[in-house]
Amino acid sequence: MSAIEKINHRLTCIGMTALNFVAFSGFISRVFATAILLLCSGFRRGQPVRLRHVVSDIRSSGIDALPVVILMAATIGIMLSIQGVHSLRIFGAESQVTFGLALSIPREFAPLITGIIVAGRSGSQLTSRVGSMQLNGELDALKVMGISPIRFVVAPALVALLLALPILVAIANVSAFWAASLYIDTVLGIAPAAYWADILAVVTITDLIHGFGKAIIFAVLIALIGICKGLRVSGGADRLGAATTSSVVSCIAAIIAADAMFALIL
Repeated sequence: MSAIEKINHRLTCIGMTALNFVAFSGFISRVFATAILLLCSGFRRGQPVRLRHVVSDIRSSGIDALPVVILMAATIGIMLSIQGVHSLRIFGAESQVTFGLALSIPREFAPLITGIIVAGRSGSQLTSRVGSMQLNGELDALKVMGISPIRFVVAPALVALLLALPILVAIANVSAFWAASLYIDTVLGIAPAAYWADILAVVTITDLIHGFGKAIIFAVLIALIGICKGLRVSGGADRLGAATTSSVVSCIAAIIAADAMFALIL
């Protein structure tokens, strides 16, 4: 293959990747718009979103994720405390580590870590479930029965994540701060009462809203990417496995990109 042919091949690959990205983004937008429409007017259209489906998805996406979210958030809190004390000790200001924690955990680390964990759990789970339904013809059967697959699959998962992820972020905040307080009390001798007084003096409502806003955006990304990856599965079990892997990678990449945009804009 000549140099010109190699360049043409690379340009073709880049162009196809860009076209696939645009096509997938358009597909996600259409699914999202349909889900919102069914949530708002599904009862009038004979396509109501069932509460029991939402509750079931809240349990799988939220309640079942609590142990790992608490554990990881606590670990992150301790790690930030260790690094903060180590860095500030150079300037003899290690007692100010609480202010760094108060500024970084609710705005950045709690929503980001929680979003990545939920993306790994729920994003892959949604892709696997919807992809299996697609391969087995269950989604086509729903259409034959007059049931919208988006109403049956997408809308409940979207609502569940929109409700569950902010709550998980709030729990992650508490877990990270609590674990950090134990380390700081042990190493620096700062009593829990003084520690929490410093934290509450620095953390503002704006910081919490910032973190919860990220959680809402992350929830939409996880639900739509996970489900749309499953809806586009075709072939066999190997394609389902590839779609599940791609879903996790895409969800985490989208979360990091959205987090970076938040940091730049806000």
